[in-house]
Amino acid sequence: MPIKVAMSNGITKRVRRIYAPEFRAETVNLIRDGGRAVKDVSTSLGINERLVRKWLRKADGSVANGTAETLTSAEKEELTHLRREVKVLRMEREILKRAATFFAKENA
Repeated sequence: MPIKVAMSNGITKRVRRIYAPEFRAETVNLIRDGGRAVKDVSTSLGINERLVRKWLRKADGSVANGTAETLTSAEKEELTHLRREVKVLRMEREILKRAATFFAKENA
């Protein structure tokens, strides 16, 4: 979460903290394996509870056996790739339809 830093000119500037992926994973493990509540972990680490919950959701989505609501990162990549491929195939099909119509009119 952003923290406020006082500047020499009297203006306060908000600085966003960046947490290492290892720290995030360890925090998620504290909740899952340690049996601790999200609120307890976030309070003890001085992190906003919503941020910790976001890390939990993201970790759930990255697990290889994602649920119906969440997609794994590999599934997301595959979905993006397939959507691009479908778009290209639809464009190619439309071009072929127009070409067939053009040549059918020309031969008639």
